[in-house]
Amino acid sequence: MIPYGRQDIGESDIEAVVTVLKSDWLTQGPTVPRFEKAVTDYCHAQYGVAVSNATAALHIACLALEVGPGDIVWTSPNTFVASANCALYCGAKVDFVDIDPRTYNMSVEKLQAKLASAESAGCLPKVVIPVHFAGQSCEMREIGALGERYGFKIIEDASHAIGASYLGEPVGNCRYSDIVVFSFHPVKIITTAEGGMAMTNDPVLDDRLRLFRSHGITRDEGKMPFPVDGPWSYQQIELGFNYRMTDLQAALGVSQMSRLVDFCQTRRAFAHKYDEALRGLSLQLPWQHPDTQSSFHLYPILARDSKTNRHDVFEQLRSRGVGVAVHYIPVHLQPQYRKAGFKPGDFPVAEQYYAETLSLPMFSSMTQANIDHVVLALSEVLPAEKK
Repeated sequence: MIPYGRQDIGESDIEAVVTVLKSDWLTQGPTVPRFEKAVTDYCHAQYGVAVSNATAALHIACLALEVGPGDIVWTSPNTFVASANCALYCGAKVDFVDIDPRTYNMSVEKLQAKLASAESAGCLPKVVIPVHFAGQSCEMREIGALGERYGFKIIEDASHAIGASYLGEPVGNCRYSDIVVFSFHPVKIITTAEGGMAMTNDPVLDDRLRLFRSHGITRDEGKMPFPVDGPWSYQQIELGFNYRMTDLQAALGVSQMSRLVDFCQTRRAFAHKYDEALRGLSLQLPWQHPDTQSSFHLYPILARDSKTNRHDVFEQLRSRGVGVAVHYIPVHLQPQYRKAGFKPGDFPVAEQYYAETLSLPMFSSMTQANIDHVVLALSEVLPAEKK
């Protein structure tokens, strides 16, 4: 079975981890800041805070922006549940903005309309979390301008998008947002086995992110509200968490960062091969906004022929050894969110996308034989495009 995604681990990655295993540091030591610097340097951001996973990064991003009870956070329904759950962890309420039918990202037009309505009703969001779905950046210049106009903060959920660019600059530079979050899960562009990072250009937010990452504890005497007992002193000044990344994970991350450009170039080349080979079939290929260069974490297609049953296509492709997947079940249709009053029909574009989408295999260690296998299987399962 060709999986929809998998890690790409080389000998240099293994050697980097073994080096840490033989060192004095296994948990949080000198390799974590090395990894943070590698990512911030690549992204042209000021600060990066490495954590145990991207869900943790989203959580502390909300905490750093002081999201709490009585606040409202908006995100996309076309994402994994973590993009919304992070607000619930803080006691806030969650709402969604429907997606653009071409990019599958948060629709700027629908966001603008919803903000105007919310302003009239006196219920503007405190934070908006646009999600760079499949590796393609949202229209952050426009979203950032709306943030300035309506006074909300912005967390970019770029879990899919390290290595992507927007308006010629790397995703992660925080030009149009307060915080950007990356994921380093094994199916993402680079991996630390598990791991995430929160990026920011604000030194105050950087301090808060680091505080929440590690139990809310500080060893900085200047930040301690009470007199210290001695040079060993530390004080817990916030309710934080154990969201630290280990040096073992960071070593893998440093090594993987040296291959990030190659990984993204390979994924883009594979996406182009799919584009060319699948053009004659009855399906919709992923459209790319001209302001963006995707890192192609996913390659989603839409099976839109009226006679095509997506469930049948899914099963037939898997029976042919093609490990397609579905990204994502709209978050508002999950039982947890239906309890809050969301229902089918609330975000029709995201729901229509979900009804038709399949993610094809996409990972940097694929071969031409893998691509050919996927294309042949699709040509056997899907009808040819009508002329």
